[in-house]
This record gives sequence, structure tokens and C-alpha cells, in this order.
Amino acid sequence: MDRLQVLSQIENDVISCMQSAGQALMELSKEKSSVKQAETQTQQFLKTLNSLESKLSDQISYLTQVSTGQPHEGSGYASAKVLQMAWHRLEHVRSRINNLEKIKNKHLVGSRPSSMARAVSQQQPITIPSGSSTPVSTGAPPTPTQPPSLGPPNSN
Repeated sequence: MDRLQVLSQIENDVISCMQSAGQALMELSKEKSSVKQAETQTQQFLKTLNSLESKLSDQISYLTQVSTGQPHEGSGYASAKVLQMAWHRLEHVRSRINNLEKIKNKHLVGSRPSSMARAVSQQQPITIPSGSSTPVSTGAPPTPTQPPSLGPPNSN
């Protein structure tokens, strides 16, 4: 049975239970009450209450199983959430790369003459126009030199 239908039946049982209790109290409040009629309504109330308790316990048990953090067997929510978060991370990375690219281009245009900026954008080595013939490579990081010693000086 569908979960919504079960909940609808539980709601109807609550209504029936309340009606039985009301009729039993109404019978007892009469001047000439029928004990048999009051007992019948009381028995109906207790029977409906027991059924109601059983159905509610089943629903609570089901909800406990579903709400443990484990994805429901028929649910695609967890997969959809993972996909949504992956798209969000992808868009964030794209945005960050675009911002860094803008900063790089702004820095290149602002700090170098246009011939140097063109050479950098074409990834070709350029020479410094001050008469020095030492080429400057812009495509790769400089080769490392001997790092300075951070320890105590050698006494040899």
C-alpha cells in the first residue's frame, strides 16, 4: 500500500477513535445511560486505538530507517545532490581561472611595453633592449640555483 494511503487510513482511524470515545462519554452522561452501549463504544475505542498504535509504530519504524542518513533505495536525491555540488565546484573553478587570467593580462599589459607583451603572449623568448643580449624566457620558470644554506656556516 502506498505510504500516503496508509497515512490517510491512520487519519481516518484517529477520527473513528475520537468518535467512539465521544459516543461512549455521551452515553455515560445521559440520565438513563445504557451500560451495554457505553461498553460497546469503549471496546470500539480500545480496538481502534490498538490498531492506530500499531500503524503509527510501523510508520515511525519506516521513518527511522529512511532518516538514518543512508539514501533510500528508490531515491535519487543523493546522486542529484552530488551532481549539483560538482557543477557548483566546476563553475567556481572556471570563475577563478577567468579572474586569474584577467589579472595576468592586466599585469602583462600594464608592466611591459607592447612588444614585450606580444612576445609573452606568443611564448617566445625576448631580449632586453638595454644592450644586453641575455634572452629572457617567458614560457618556463627559471632554472633553480643553489639554495642558500639555512644551517650554521661551515667552519672548514
